[in-house]
Amino acid sequence: MATTAQDKRRDLTSGTISRTLLLFALPTLASNILQSLNGSINSIWVGRFLGEGALAATANANLIMFLLFSAVFGFGMAATVMVGQAVGRRDLNAARVAFGSALGFCFLLSLIVATVGWITAPAILTALATPGPAYDFALIYLRVIFLAMPASLMSVMIMMGLRGAGDSITPLWFMILSVILDSGLNPVFILGVGPVPAMGIAGSAAATAVAGYVSLAALLVYVYRKDLPLRLRGRELAYLFPSAAQLKIIITKGFPMGLQMIVISTAGLIMIGLVNREGLLTSAAYGAAQQLWTYLQMPAMAIGAAASAMAAQNIGAGRWDRVNGIASRGMAFNVLMTGSLIILMLAFDRPALALFLGSGSPAIDLARHMQFLASWSFLLFGLTMVLFGTMRANGVVFTPLLILIAALYPVRLGFYHLAYPTLGADAIWLSFPVGSITSFILAGIYYLQGSWRATKLLVPPDEEECREQTNAATEPTGRMAPTG
Repeated sequence: MATTAQDKRRDLTSGTISRTLLLFALPTLASNILQSLNGSINSIWVGRFLGEGALAATANANLIMFLLFSAVFGFGMAATVMVGQAVGRRDLNAARVAFGSALGFCFLLSLIVATVGWITAPAILTALATPGPAYDFALIYLRVIFLAMPASLMSVMIMMGLRGAGDSITPLWFMILSVILDSGLNPVFILGVGPVPAMGIAGSAAATAVAGYVSLAALLVYVYRKDLPLRLRGRELAYLFPSAAQLKIIITKGFPMGLQMIVISTAGLIMIGLVNREGLLTSAAYGAAQQLWTYLQMPAMAIGAAASAMAAQNIGAGRWDRVNGIASRGMAFNVLMTGSLIILMLAFDRPALALFLGSGSPAIDLARHMQFLASWSFLLFGLTMVLFGTMRANGVVFTPLLILIAALYPVRLGFYHLAYPTLGADAIWLSFPVGSITSFILAGIYYLQGSWRATKLLVPPDEEECREQTNAATEPTGRMAPTG
């Protein structure tokens, strides 16, 4: 069989490691930036038009939604892997079965989570010690966002499925549509334009809801008009009701990734609860800083996912001679890219933070202080992601999870509780680099020790599995939903 140009681009076992890795990572980086840009634009509208209280409210609500999305997202990631593997062996019906099962299962879960979340939203915000001036904002915003959750989740699931089937262009176009609608409707609904009444913070959430349902409807119309491979017709619609066998696979594969995301997002909720106890200005400053930290993670996510997928192919091909090179080049790219971003962000942090808080906000100096203490930790985060990704390429999943749990809970939170009496709120910001140093050292020790290489796999994880596992290991920062 002749080798196509696409097959050659997919072959990560030959060619110069540096060039192959970089070219493979750049599209993922662009997609991740676009997905996060939407949240940043919305935060700019909220912070500039409605003030610190509203911005603090969205920071609280977004972390809660990240946790709830995470409870469902791991199963969608598992389905993406199943779709990719089925398409790879040319079994289109199996791909549709996996895709339909994931859609049906995750839609039901999203309805349950959204309903329970709507009811318990006041208790959740109280447990997080949401500052009084931000509480009413947060409750309104969070409850309207809950209405958008099923549409947002289904859109992401369909995009993940299409990507698993090898189509990365269609998801990109509809992600662009969603970003344009959401960011464009935010000022219209917040301030009120023409016949549209001014809705304040509810308007920002309503814009997200409208963008979610419109882009979902448009995506479904496109899938069926173009008769894309994963569309379900006639008897295939029964795939939306997953069988016990399908559920077992989705849950078994999805649970480790979902658990990892829940562990990370729960740690984020604990941190924001500690931040909220410092008052409204600190909460608003933290919300603005989180938006910038979202972008500091982007190189780590893209390079980590690319290194993992590339290592998986080389392990499967028996090219262990290239694996160390992939890890070392990935770490070097992270130092270069993330380090450059950190330098730029710290050099121009005041105007960047003013986008969210307004140039006269007293929270800017506080946010700058957080940036200087914590931002450099994302350099170590990127190095850890490459090491984790390389080891996951050989099927090692639980050791990275245990390292993350240790770094986020006994180390990061333990440092906070020990240092707070002396350092005050600075103990929160310094706990980020303390946790990152710990995870990097533990990951490095385990990588160099080498036992992860001894794992025997009948089938190495494929490209999509490596990508999704890496996405499941990122900090929530300022995003409402995980990267998908």
